[in-house]
Amino acid sequence: METDDVMARIARGVELHHARGDRAGARALFAQIWDDIDGERGDPLHVCVLAHSMADVQDDVRQELLWDERALTAAGTLTEERVAAAGVQMSVAALYPSLHLNLADCHRKLGDLDRAHSHLHQAEATMDALPDDDYGKLIRGGHERLTRLLAAE
Repeated sequence: METDDVMARIARGVELHHARGDRAGARALFAQIWDDIDGERGDPLHVCVLAHSMADVQDDVRQELLWDERALTAAGTLTEERVAAAGVQMSVAALYPSLHLNLADCHRKLGDLDRAHSHLHQAEATMDALPDDDYGKLIRGGHERLTRLLAAE
């Protein structure tokens, strides 16, 4: 299996954000990668992962929502073969809980509770696809947190 340079660059951006707290640096790197992959016309795996990561470094919730919507759209065109070829150790279906949770949280922040609940239910409906590992625990914990937040609003 060949190394996917774009995925490696995205991982560096994620590290900038999570390990170093450099949201602006991650955002700048992600913007450069976005241009390099030809934006939404790029490889659906790259578009999905990059847009999902770019959403996390936005300061404006409307921009976060836009990037999360791009990620969800790209996920709809992904194949298991493409994900496996990139060395990603999860199924396409395992991406959906996180994507829907992020969308639900954006809609919650924007005050659109109907859409927030809709995406929360879609996330819940796809939870069985999550692996039983740290990623799965993270997403399940996020679902529980968001469920509590929405119940309180």
